[in-house]
Amino acid sequence: MVERIAKRATQLFPLWSVLVGILALVWPESFLWFGKETIDIGLGVIMLGMGMTLTADDFIRVWKEPKVIGLGVCSQFLIMPAWGALVAYLMGLPPQMAVGLILVASCPGGTASNVVVFLAQGKVALSVSMTLVSTIVAVWMTPLLTSWYAGHYLPVDPWALFRGILWVVLLPLTVGVVWNRFFPRSAHRASAYSPLVSVLFILLIVGFVLAAKKELILANWEVLTASVLALHFGGFALGYAMAALTGLARDERRTLSIEVGMQNSGLGMALASKHFATLPMVPAPCALSAVIHCLIGSYLAMRWRKEPADKRRE
Repeated sequence: MVERIAKRATQLFPLWSVLVGILALVWPESFLWFGKETIDIGLGVIMLGMGMTLTADDFIRVWKEPKVIGLGVCSQFLIMPAWGALVAYLMGLPPQMAVGLILVASCPGGTASNVVVFLAQGKVALSVSMTLVSTIVAVWMTPLLTSWYAGHYLPVDPWALFRGILWVVLLPLTVGVVWNRFFPRSAHRASAYSPLVSVLFILLIVGFVLAAKKELILANWEVLTASVLALHFGGFALGYAMAALTGLARDERRTLSIEVGMQNSGLGMALASKHFATLPMVPAPCALSAVIHCLIGSYLAMRWRKEPADKRRE
């Protein structure tokens, strides 16, 4: 009974994102207690929970479906950072906002994408594998791509970003995988609730960043919202187009579209808050991204779920 409630609450993640976004801007004090120092802890807990849900099959699947997973991960890091840089250039974003947009575009897929793929009745196992591989690859690619695409706006230290991702992503993820390998019973019990715990921490991180940057966000909401919308609409569309061009099945196209269109915004916020602490506008696109990509993904999931089962399998 409790597990069913937790699962249902997790599936309502897009709704919680919107409510938290509104509450953070209307009543910022409700999230300011979370604090910038605890963002890394929250992200580490999310990665630990993700690791506890992974089994040997998730790693084996990478070798069984290398084409689809490889295409998804390549699209994640080839399409989104370049698209984010193009959006920033075409919209003439201020340097801090441009760096934040490129940073979140260079992040891997997040656990929220797995929830949305489930809601869309896509291939959840494939989504998990793509998230796993892109998260590991991000340890190197996110710092490199951020420095490459955003370095002309502001100084970017890729080595500092690399160390940050290593500690808050790879280490807790590895601990979770090892825990599941040697203590499967306790990991299984914990993993039943880890998606909900992950959602709670993502919401706290989003709420804190939106609350802390309220004045800046409201003063720049038009260009900020437009740029983040363009980033994610483009990500979903380009991810789907890439999958269609390579002849993937329809459920694989949708899974890849969601994986490319949705980033680990929590990681973006953690990196922006820690490594660009003196630049208050850098985390804002990351925080707004967490809300917007959930809304777009949820809308697509509802549309795709309404299609007849035979069409979904085409």
